[in-house]
Amino acid sequence: MKAFAITGGIASGKSAACARFAELGAEVIDADQVSRDLVQPGTEGLAEVVATFGTEMLNADGSLDRRKMRAHVFANLTARKQLEAILHPKVRLELRRRAGLSVAPYVLLAIPLLVEAGHYDWVSGIIVVDVSVETQIARLIQRDHVDDALARQMLAAQVSRDARLAIATWVLDNNDTLAALHQQVDALHQVLLALDSAPENAS
Repeated sequence: MKAFAITGGIASGKSAACARFAELGAEVIDADQVSRDLVQPGTEGLAEVVATFGTEMLNADGSLDRRKMRAHVFANLTARKQLEAILHPKVRLELRRRAGLSVAPYVLLAIPLLVEAGHYDWVSGIIVVDVSVETQIARLIQRDHVDDALARQMLAAQVSRDARLAIATWVLDNNDTLAALHQQVDALHQVLLALDSAPENAS
């Protein structure tokens, strides 16, 4: 198994980078999707969430009310830490399990909360999609139709740009065009294909 993690702040362009890697033959496994799978009705994950936060976090059909849960943890740091303590270990195990089943040349684990989650020392390197704060804000305003103040609040809820760059093995600069991002992905794809063992500076 040759697995790499990819991360970046909100509106940095992780999805665009991952889509390009997938086009080139990598298998992309999305931690957000894994997290959703782990709290489906009947799962141990959902049972733990309900035990911690109560049945008021459920929809009428017994599924998790994601919008309500998101609003609750966004406004409450303690609640966010509780939810992360439930989900992060399960997501890590499931990502490693799925990566081990892959037959692709390499696996890319898309993990938005990589810095916060930690414990991914088994991957062969970390890719950070990096943009300036002002670029993030501009894209958030355009993409999510929020105002400048809310965009900055959303960024403040995440770890800093410096914290992400500190764990990077490779950095993709996405301050320019999509074509420029694709060029960088294409070049890095060749590097990852040729890599046989973990880089010395991998985290």
